[in-house]
Amino acid sequence: MQRENVERNFGFLMHDIARLLRMNYDRRVRRFGLTRSQWWVITNLYRNDGLTQSELAETLDIERASLGRLLDRLEANGWVRREPCSKDRRAKRIRLASEVGPVMREMRVIAAGLRRDAMSGLTPDAQEAFVDVLLAIKSNLVALNGQGTSGKSTGPRREEG
Repeated sequence: MQRENVERNFGFLMHDIARLLRMNYDRRVRRFGLTRSQWWVITNLYRNDGLTQSELAETLDIERASLGRLLDRLEANGWVRREPCSKDRRAKRIRLASEVGPVMREMRVIAAGLRRDAMSGLTPDAQEAFVDVLLAIKSNLVALNGQGTSGKSTGPRREEG
Protein backbone atom coordinates (compact mmCIF):
# COMPACT_ATOMS: atom_id res chain seq x y z
CA MET A 1 0.00 0.00 0.00
CA GLN A 2 1.40 3.36 -1.02
CA ARG A 3 0.97 6.03 1.64
CA GLU A 4 -0.10 9.54 0.84
CA ASN A 5 2.48 12.26 1.46
CA VAL A 6 0.63 14.20 4.17
CA GLU A 7 3.29 16.91 4.06
CA ARG A 8 1.72 17.98 0.72
CA ASN A 9 -1.90 17.35 1.72
CA PHE A 10 -3.51 20.81 1.62
CA GLY A 11 -6.00 19.93 4.38
CA PHE A 12 -3.20 19.07 6.80
CA LEU A 13 -1.21 22.09 5.66
CA MET A 14 -4.13 24.47 6.20
CA HIS A 15 -4.79 23.02 9.64
CA ASP A 16 -1.12 23.32 10.62
CA ILE A 17 -0.86 26.86 9.24
CA ALA A 18 -4.00 27.94 11.13
CA ARG A 19 -2.67 26.37 14.34
CA LEU A 20 0.71 28.08 13.95
CA LEU A 21 -0.94 31.43 13.20
CA ARG A 22 -3.07 31.12 16.35
CA MET A 23 -0.05 30.16 18.49
CA ASN A 24 2.00 33.08 17.19
CA TYR A 25 -0.89 35.51 17.62
CA ASP A 26 -1.49 34.21 21.16
CA ARG A 27 2.12 35.02 22.01
CA ARG A 28 1.96 38.48 20.43
CA VAL A 29 -1.26 39.57 22.19
CA ARG A 30 -0.57 37.92 25.55
CA ARG A 31 -0.03 41.32 27.18
CA PHE A 32 -3.73 42.14 26.75
CA GLY A 33 -4.68 39.32 29.13
CA LEU A 34 -7.02 37.60 26.69
CA THR A 35 -7.36 33.87 26.19
CA ARG A 36 -7.51 32.51 22.64
CA SER A 37 -11.26 31.98 22.99
CA GLN A 38 -11.73 35.54 24.19
CA TRP A 39 -9.71 37.18 21.43
CA TRP A 40 -11.51 35.01 18.88
CA VAL A 41 -14.86 36.33 20.17
CA ILE A 42 -13.83 39.98 20.11
CA THR A 43 -12.13 39.62 16.72
CA ASN A 44 -15.35 38.23 15.28
CA LEU A 45 -17.30 41.07 16.89
CA TYR A 46 -14.82 43.48 15.33
CA ARG A 47 -15.70 41.93 11.95
CA ASN A 48 -19.44 41.98 12.60
CA ASP A 49 -20.41 43.90 15.73
CA GLY A 50 -23.92 43.60 17.09
CA LEU A 51 -24.66 39.92 16.48
CA THR A 52 -27.02 38.15 18.84
CA GLN A 53 -25.51 35.53 21.11
CA SER A 54 -27.07 32.80 18.92
CA GLU A 55 -25.66 34.31 15.72
CA LEU A 56 -22.23 34.71 17.29
CA ALA A 57 -22.27 31.12 18.62
CA GLU A 58 -23.11 29.88 15.11
CA THR A 59 -20.35 32.00 13.56
CA LEU A 60 -17.81 30.69 16.08
CA ASP A 61 -19.16 27.14 15.88
CA ILE A 62 -19.51 26.82 19.65
CA GLU A 63 -22.41 26.13 22.00
CA ARG A 64 -24.43 29.11 23.20
CA ALA A 65 -23.82 28.20 26.85
CA SER A 66 -20.04 28.14 26.32
CA LEU A 67 -20.23 31.47 24.55
CA GLY A 68 -22.38 32.83 27.37
CA ARG A 69 -19.62 32.10 29.90
CA LEU A 70 -17.02 33.73 27.64
CA LEU A 71 -19.23 36.79 27.23
CA ASP A 72 -19.78 37.00 31.00
CA ARG A 73 -16.00 37.24 31.53
CA LEU A 74 -15.50 39.66 28.62
CA GLU A 75 -18.34 41.86 29.87
CA ALA A 76 -16.99 41.83 33.45
CA ASN A 77 -13.61 42.97 32.10
CA GLY A 78 -15.11 45.75 29.99
CA TRP A 79 -14.49 44.24 26.53
CA VAL A 80 -18.12 43.80 25.44
CA ARG A 81 -21.60 44.93 26.38
CA ARG A 82 -24.98 43.31 25.89
CA GLU A 83 -27.83 45.39 24.51
CA PRO A 84 -31.50 44.53 24.01
CA CYS A 85 -32.40 43.42 20.50
CA SER A 86 -35.09 45.61 18.95
CA LYS A 87 -36.53 42.68 16.94
CA ASP A 88 -36.57 40.04 19.70
CA ARG A 89 -36.93 41.12 23.29
CA ARG A 90 -35.52 37.76 24.50
CA ALA A 91 -32.28 38.26 22.57
CA LYS A 92 -29.32 40.47 23.34
CA ARG A 93 -27.00 42.05 20.80
CA ILE A 94 -23.33 41.71 21.66
CA ARG A 95 -21.24 44.79 20.98
CA LEU A 96 -17.63 45.71 21.56
CA ALA A 97 -17.28 48.28 24.31
CA SER A 98 -16.25 51.67 22.90
CA GLU A 99 -13.24 51.75 25.24
CA VAL A 100 -11.83 48.71 23.41
CA GLY A 101 -11.24 50.65 20.18
CA PRO A 102 -7.56 51.55 20.79
CA VAL A 103 -6.71 47.97 21.89
CA MET A 104 -8.53 46.51 18.87
CA ARG A 105 -6.58 48.81 16.57
CA GLU A 106 -3.34 47.63 18.19
CA MET A 107 -4.43 43.98 17.89
CA ARG A 108 -5.19 44.52 14.18
CA VAL A 109 -1.69 45.99 13.69
CA ILE A 110 -0.25 42.91 15.42
CA ALA A 111 -2.35 40.63 13.20
CA ALA A 112 -1.19 42.48 10.08
CA GLY A 113 2.41 42.08 11.21
CA LEU A 114 1.91 38.37 11.72
CA ARG A 115 0.37 38.00 8.25
CA ARG A 116 3.28 39.97 6.79
CA ASP A 117 5.78 37.74 8.61
CA ALA A 118 3.95 34.59 7.50
CA MET A 119 4.03 35.71 3.86
CA SER A 120 7.64 36.91 3.89
CA GLY A 121 9.60 35.73 0.91
CA LEU A 122 6.54 35.72 -1.36
CA THR A 123 6.21 38.39 -4.01
CA PRO A 124 3.16 40.65 -3.83
CA ASP A 125 1.78 38.84 -6.92
CA ALA A 126 2.30 35.44 -5.25
CA GLN A 127 0.57 36.71 -2.10
CA GLU A 128 -2.44 37.90 -4.12
CA ALA A 129 -2.57 34.63 -6.07
CA PHE A 130 -2.42 32.66 -2.80
CA VAL A 131 -5.34 34.61 -1.33
CA ASP A 132 -7.29 34.16 -4.60
CA VAL A 133 -6.79 30.39 -4.35
CA LEU A 134 -7.95 30.39 -0.72
CA LEU A 135 -11.05 32.39 -1.69
CA ALA A 136 -11.83 29.92 -4.49
CA ILE A 137 -11.48 26.97 -2.09
CA LYS A 138 -13.69 28.73 0.44
CA SER A 139 -16.29 29.42 -2.23
CA ASN A 140 -16.28 25.76 -3.29
CA LEU A 141 -16.73 24.61 0.32
CA VAL A 142 -19.52 27.12 0.96
CA ALA A 143 -21.28 25.81 -2.16
CA LEU A 144 -20.86 22.23 -0.91
CA ASN A 145 -22.46 23.24 2.41
CA GLY A 146 -25.45 24.48 0.42
CA GLN A 147 -25.96 21.12 -1.29
CA GLY A 148 -28.92 18.97 -0.41
CA THR A 149 -28.88 15.20 -0.21
CA SER A 150 -29.21 15.05 -3.99
CA GLY A 151 -25.70 16.44 -4.35
CA LYS A 152 -26.93 19.40 -6.38
CA SER A 153 -25.73 22.75 -5.19
CA THR A 154 -28.40 25.16 -4.02
CA GLY A 155 -26.05 28.12 -4.17
CA PRO A 156 -23.89 29.75 -6.83
CA ARG A 157 -20.87 27.77 -7.96
CA ARG A 158 -17.77 29.05 -9.69
CA GLU A 159 -17.37 27.52 -13.14
CA GLU A 160 -14.13 25.90 -14.16
CA GLY A 161 -12.32 27.95 -16.76
